[in-house]
Amino acid sequence: MSKDMREFLYETHLHTAEGSACGKTPGAEYVHTYKEAGYDGIIVTDHFFNGNSVARFMEFATWEEKVDVFCSGYEQAKEAGEKIGLKVFFGWESGYAGTEFLVYGLTKEWLLKHPEIVGCSIRKQYELVHEAGGMVIHAHPFREAPYIAEIRLEPEYVDGVEVYNRANESRNPVFNKRAYRYAKDNDLPMTCGSDIHQAGSPVCAMCFEKPLHSIEDYINAVCKRKKYSFYTEGS
Repeated sequence: MSKDMREFLYETHLHTAEGSACGKTPGAEYVHTYKEAGYDGIIVTDHFFNGNSVARFMEFATWEEKVDVFCSGYEQAKEAGEKIGLKVFFGWESGYAGTEFLVYGLTKEWLLKHPEIVGCSIRKQYELVHEAGGMVIHAHPFREAPYIAEIRLEPEYVDGVEVYNRANESRNPVFNKRAYRYAKDNDLPMTCGSDIHQAGSPVCAMCFEKPLHSIEDYINAVCKRKKYSFYTEGS
C-alpha cells in the first residue's frame, strides 16, 4: 500500500469488554489508542447473542435489557470518541457454530424491533440485514480453531469476505491466503480488520481516500468497490 492511500484509516473488527465475553478492553479505552495512532474511526463489532457475547450468558427480564448490555461497549466508545474527534460506528459479529459474519448498517433501534434476528438461519440473516440496508461480511472464513466445528462457505449469503484478519497471522497466515483466493474466485469485495480484543498498537486498517461520515459510507465503499486499500503494521 502506498503512503498516499493512508489518509483516512478505519478499524473494522473490534471487540469490547462490555459486549464480548472474550473482550479485555472497555469500549471507551480503545478510542484514545486509535486516535493517537492516526486512525479516523473504528467499528465496534462485539460478538452477537449467537456467539461469544457477554449478554448471552446473562438472564434478563426483557429483550430491551439484553440489547442495552450488548450495545453498551459501542455506546461508551462512541461517547468517548465524540469528545476527541474519532468516529465510532456500530456493527456486530454473529456466530453459527464457529462460522462468523460481520454485520454492518443496522442500529440499536432496529435490534429492539427485531428479536427474531437471534434464532434465524444464515440465509434469513442475510435477508433481514439487506431489507434494512445493511451488509454481511464473512469473517475469517478459513480459520481453524477448537471453537469452529467446520469450515462452511456461504458465498450467496454474504456481500464480501474478510481476506485479511490480523488475528489469523498469529494462528496461521495461510488462513488469510485462502480467504483472498475464495473472494477472488467468487468475485466478492474484500475487507480487512484487526479482530482486536485488547487495546494495544493498532495493527490493521482499511484506508480510504475520503473520510467516512457514517456506517453507510463504509457499506457503500465496500459494496460498490470504491478505491480503498489495506494497511498492516510494518507495511
